[in-house]
Amino acid sequence: MANTREPLLHPVPILSLRPTQMTVGMREVKEKRERWREHKSAKKQAELLGKHMIPVVLGPDKRNYVVDHHHLARALHDEGVKDVLVTIIGDLTMVDRDAFWGVMDNKRWVYPYDAKGERRHFKDLPKTMADLKDDPFRSLAGELRRAGGFAKDTTPFSEFLWADFLRRKIKRKTIETHFAAAMEHALAFAKSHDAVYLPGWCGPASDD
Repeated sequence: MANTREPLLHPVPILSLRPTQMTVGMREVKEKRERWREHKSAKKQAELLGKHMIPVVLGPDKRNYVVDHHHLARALHDEGVKDVLVTIIGDLTMVDRDAFWGVMDNKRWVYPYDAKGERRHFKDLPKTMADLKDDPFRSLAGELRRAGGFAKDTTPFSEFLWADFLRRKIKRKTIETHFAAAMEHALAFAKSHDAVYLPGWCGPASDD
């Protein structure tokens, strides 16, 4: 049944997972890689994998389409992990292939925007986790949330919405060469009224 979480107890090769977004924040991937390395024993690494199963949707081609935890999957791949456990959150095996991406889009299970924030055709989505591109603004948005700039929200791809907001406010070069300064600017923008429409906004309360 669709939307029923059904853990698969057998491991799935990371490189068989199909991304549903085009980019990740490589700074965030690096942090996840470092945390993985802290779990040095095989037992601790296995426990971590068991606690962080990758949510997927089954497509008409029987492939697993990842709808969250792209950063973790990419980090594990970069660390040499071959297999992960997945959790099925939707079954679209009965959907016609030609209609699949339209259904995914309608359910907000796909985010086909590139590192410039521009929408692309579904055929341009990466085929594997190794093909995900870096979007520094996604890294900035992730760090902004952890710093309390906005609250964690259930809105799909909420951090990408914040990334696109920051993309219009801060220069990419600033993020790449002066990340701390970019964070200061991001925190200020996050509290402004310009950001009131974004998920998780927690700017100053109005006196009205």
